[in-house]
Amino acid sequence: MRQLKETKYRNGDWWFLARQRGLIRIGFNFALCSLSMLIPFPGIKNALLRLTGMRIGENAFIAMGAVLDIFYPELIEIGENAIIGYGCVITAHELLPGVLRTGKIKIGRDSLLGTRSVVLPGVEIGDGAIIGAMSLVNRDVPAKSFYAGVPAKKLR
Repeated sequence: MRQLKETKYRNGDWWFLARQRGLIRIGFNFALCSLSMLIPFPGIKNALLRLTGMRIGENAFIAMGAVLDIFYPELIEIGENAIIGYGCVITAHELLPGVLRTGKIKIGRDSLLGTRSVVLPGVEIGDGAIIGAMSLVNRDVPAKSFYAGVPAKKLR
């Protein structure tokens, strides 16, 4: 079950996140995450992303073009030997009218996120799980299982 924290804000106040997180911090995270999207070398990419507060395990591979949350990167944890496919989106926040929802994301060891998959806030993907390409992960995925689709459902 997704674990989310809700924060109310005045609807239409689009500066809410900037005031809450700080413009300098958001700019710093944006620069590092944007640069990491272009770098093909995993060691350099992981080092840059760790500077934002993300926890990234040894030998994790994040493909080029992966979009990672710039507002709440400290809520993202990627396990050892995990593979994040090309163009995946991992967001630890949802900004809805009048409500900000945030949640920790944990991607387990030896797991795989297929190309262009999306992981929503508050989701835990177990060790060794596989997510098929172009899937929407909106709930927890048990270890060593195969999920795919929109929304992602268990296939094996």
